[in-house]
Amino acid sequence: MTANPTCSEISLTAGEPLAGTATQGADWLLVEVRGAWGRDAINDSGFAPSIRDQLTAYPGKVVLIRRPDRRTGGVVIRAEVREGGGTVTRNDLDSSEELDTADLPAGDAIVGPVFLVCTHGRRDACCARLGAPLYEALGRYVSPEQLWQASHLGGHRFAPNVVVLPHGIQLGRIPLDRVGEVVDAMREGRIPLDLYRGRTLFSPRVQAAEIAARVATGCDAVDGLALVADGGDSVTFTGSFGDVAVRVEQREGPAAPASCGAEPEPTISWATSLESAA
Repeated sequence: MTANPTCSEISLTAGEPLAGTATQGADWLLVEVRGAWGRDAINDSGFAPSIRDQLTAYPGKVVLIRRPDRRTGGVVIRAEVREGGGTVTRNDLDSSEELDTADLPAGDAIVGPVFLVCTHGRRDACCARLGAPLYEALGRYVSPEQLWQASHLGGHRFAPNVVVLPHGIQLGRIPLDRVGEVVDAMREGRIPLDLYRGRTLFSPRVQAAEIAARVATGCDAVDGLALVADGGDSVTFTGSFGDVAVRVEQREGPAAPASCGAEPEPTISWATSLESAA
């Protein structure tokens, strides 16, 4: 650990679990902005008021994206995350100033997973310090069209963070020596469960229950588990093994700062127990 530990180092040392910490979002809008991103990606990144208003009002999750190798043009990517399968489409614009979120064409389908790596250094130092090397490492395995640097994805202290679309899988604390393994798994529709923060379709409580169900059954296939019922304290999933119910209880987790430089504060963790398995 460094002399002045970062939020990610404090979280890891404190043993803060990853389960149930993923961001939430079923519909994503990714907008290419090559310039510097402000701390607040939409409000502080120099958009014209009309574009800023569109992005603020968008009924989904808006993320800025960029690639250091791109110098011209603009890309807008839409992703729909659905439990039984989703879609990712791409539109090419001359610049983000042409964006009209209410009248985007259907776009061209992107085949295969799209990897977003949070490198939003103005939001938190850990995202730049840990995200940039991970982005470079992923570049050895993932084609440029399917790999983007991203603005804030949620959870600086779990950096480096990756969201994989259209699966809606969020991973955290990815070691550089496991990048190839992670890419292979996601291309095959499998989840590296020890790096899994949760699926963006679900609330944090259901995310934690899903991870517990997967660990208990050994099911790492993205489409191998489906939500059947959310009964509050109990969440039921089904798969080829039958139904499995998980009891979930919210508890106070270890103290950790939300961002670098902030004071540690109690976190939320989820206690899970298997109720039944058919």
